[in-house]
Amino acid sequence: MPDVANSDVANYARKLQWVGMEKISAPIIIENNGKAIPAVAKADLYVSLDQEAVKGIHMSRLHLLLNNQLANTTINFDTIDALLKAMVESQQGISNSAKINLTFDLLLEKPSLLSNEQGYQSYPITVAAENNRGVTTVKTTLEIPYSSTCPCSASLSRQLLSEALDSEFDSNTINKEQLLQWIESKQGSIATPHSQRSYATITMQYSDGYFPDLPSLVFQLEEAIGTPVQTAVKRQDEQEFARLNAENLMFCEDAARRFKNLLEHQTNVTDYWFKVEHQESLHAHNAVVIDQKYTD
Repeated sequence: MPDVANSDVANYARKLQWVGMEKISAPIIIENNGKAIPAVAKADLYVSLDQEAVKGIHMSRLHLLLNNQLANTTINFDTIDALLKAMVESQQGISNSAKINLTFDLLLEKPSLLSNEQGYQSYPITVAAENNRGVTTVKTTLEIPYSSTCPCSASLSRQLLSEALDSEFDSNTINKEQLLQWIESKQGSIATPHSQRSYATITMQYSDGYFPDLPSLVFQLEEAIGTPVQTAVKRQDEQEFARLNAENLMFCEDAARRFKNLLEHQTNVTDYWFKVEHQESLHAHNAVVIDQKYTD
């Protein structure tokens, strides 16, 4: 059968950086402490076109390699590295580099804070890997949702509570039982600090040969921030969540520094970039921090 991409010559002799296909569906497996977590990924596959006169790459070979080498396979450095090298080899000398992006939702089971209930939460993940003349680099990008309570709003709320207490109990001595009854009544809800659902989008590049335990990485980031969003909850869990928010008052700058501190202590992370976004309930705009690893 005729193969125009192989037999014809390009009208304009130019190299092309990346040529390939996007959003190919592929089942993959994420490992978590010996347990397999299935996921459905959308894969973007590219190779460089380094021979100027060649009309096109062999696209179908890339698709078949994805099916044969990565589908229904545990994602780690070795499987990704092998696929990228096979992608370059499949082009029979016209390509020096290959790149793949895998985008999927990582579904994790999470316990409630106190009631021993269980629920599921999905985390958007992107694994981006590139092989350039035999050297493979891997990056991951993930999104962590959490709750943030404004320290300034909390301070102003406490001031209103103090003023209300002073107005309600005008004597120098206060009956403890009356005070507790007043605090637990509707009159005790003087002001509520504003909180918002917030997001951290974090990209990490890893040292040669390393691939992270993605579920463990998610839980490390959630532990660092202190107020990750919850799944199934009962009243005691909701109360505990309120307590955690009060203990972890934070501006977006505070949240960013918590993530940055964790990232700086990751020995296998050679570079990173992140964005923290607090989708404010006070304003119609968001408060954000963008930062990256500084190298002198």
